[in-house]
Amino acid sequence: MFTSTHLLRRRRFLPLFVTQLFNAFNDNLYKTTMVLFVVYAVYSDPATEASFSALASGLFILPFFVLSALAGQLADMRDKAKIIRTVKLCEIGLMVIGASGLYLAYNGIAVHSLAIPLLLLALFLTGVQSTFLGPIKYAILPQHLKKDEVLAGTGLVEAGTYIAILVGTILAGPIAVDYTGWAAIGIIVTACIGYLVSRQVPPAPPLGEIEKLDWNFFRASVKLVRDTMHNPEVYYAILAISFFWTIGAVLFIQFPPLAKNTIMASPEVASLFLVVFSVGVAIGSVAVNALLKGRVSARYSPISVIVMGMFVVAFYVVSKIWEADQPTTLLSVAEFLAWPMASVLLLCLLGISVAGGMFVVPLYAFLTTRVSPDKAARTIAANNIVNSGAMVGGSLAAMGLNAAGVPITEQVLLCAGMCLFSAWLGKRLVDAETQAAEAARAAGA
Repeated sequence: MFTSTHLLRRRRFLPLFVTQLFNAFNDNLYKTTMVLFVVYAVYSDPATEASFSALASGLFILPFFVLSALAGQLADMRDKAKIIRTVKLCEIGLMVIGASGLYLAYNGIAVHSLAIPLLLLALFLTGVQSTFLGPIKYAILPQHLKKDEVLAGTGLVEAGTYIAILVGTILAGPIAVDYTGWAAIGIIVTACIGYLVSRQVPPAPPLGEIEKLDWNFFRASVKLVRDTMHNPEVYYAILAISFFWTIGAVLFIQFPPLAKNTIMASPEVASLFLVVFSVGVAIGSVAVNALLKGRVSARYSPISVIVMGMFVVAFYVVSKIWEADQPTTLLSVAEFLAWPMASVLLLCLLGISVAGGMFVVPLYAFLTTRVSPDKAARTIAANNIVNSGAMVGGSLAAMGLNAAGVPITEQVLLCAGMCLFSAWLGKRLVDAETQAAEAARAAGA
């Protein structure tokens, strides 16, 4: 904890941390405001609303598939701080596009022909922005931090990102429909502040040989993933991270319908689930650094994800008990909190997220400390490509289960089973870590 506090007072970390904080906050403020406004104020047909949400999600994820390889190459072969400033400057322009779409839609001007296309264009560009920043926010840490500070820095970035997502999501709820104009102003102002802060990030020049950029995204993506996976530690870390986010994708898909149809709660309660989940991951991110004392290791990952699976089972059991004594009308947040078993349900959810944070955060540190510094960003980019595919796979699996008529409560058990596989991947990573350490000792001898 001391190391974390120490880092927050240093220019080599604080500007990057705050820049990422503003970026995650602004992304989620815009995305959530845009989706809620269109769903609640523009469309009134459930099928159309679902189609719009699916389209919005697809547009945001698409750049990670297409551009991650190029983003990783750029981050390793150019000054990372300069890329951050360039991307943050572009964010001001894309948020002007998004704000224009919000303004037109709010005032009923060319809603379908112009406003919604502008909103979706800005969302796509936000995905592009995140694609180029993603490899840098972790790969720059070994360049600016000491070896025993990298895990603490990774945990702080991860925890800060979740807190920013949380604040942006919560703030978007009350302003999405009635105060959309303020949201339009807010995303532009936040983008400007983020750019000014990014100018304070210290230089991070390329560390290796400058290679020619490969603009063929398909060839570059295949080569990037193939070249990255030869290291067993990185290979199992990427697989474990990707499977974790597959579980996350399934859980996030299940939360809203489970809250509405099983818990019989209002949309605000579904948002409360997201709040608890985000806070839990942030707690787990910081807690695992305290346990590991700054050392990058996966030794707590297998037990963490097993504990996560146990909390998933407990969440399922509580949901079934709740289902047996279900409310007859939708509960507000206050009514939900007063309902029997509500505190147990939230504790189960908190346990899932804390254990999940403890599982995944050390794995991100593997990606930047188990490869040469000049390849760190490309390793993160390869991870982003695999993660994106895994999240889409998890989403498709959930959709398939829904189409097959599997009750949403029973689908929760799927996540518990997936946790067992994640524990196996974590154990393989620990074995690879042990073998690498023994090989290093033998080479030293």
